[in-house]
Amino acid sequence: MIITTTPTLEGKRITRYIGLVNGEAIIGANLVKDFFAGISDIVGGRSGAYEQGLREAKSIAIKDMMDQAHRLGANAIVGVDLDYQTIGGNGSMLMVSANGTAVIIE
Repeated sequence: MIITTTPTLEGKRITRYIGLVNGEAIIGANLVKDFFAGISDIVGGRSGAYEQGLREAKSIAIKDMMDQAHRLGANAIVGVDLDYQTIGGNGSMLMVSANGTAVIIE
């Protein structure tokens, strides 16, 4: 399945717009990740634990969106947008959402 952030696909013709599809993933930040991220913030550098968590959440959200599009009969998704948001009482969880338009291309 082709997935793109653009509204069209170069060299391909969209023959049918099926509709909006989306996928979400919510990950929690546990105490161990928070501890090591805090150390990284103090001494500088990147937080590998959080970066890995973000990559995993993004992959899950995109896969959920692709699965939904596939069930609807689409073979591509255009106009994909990824959003990241903290949720929970103290922002202890991160939600990643992927949204796009399922289409059929030839």
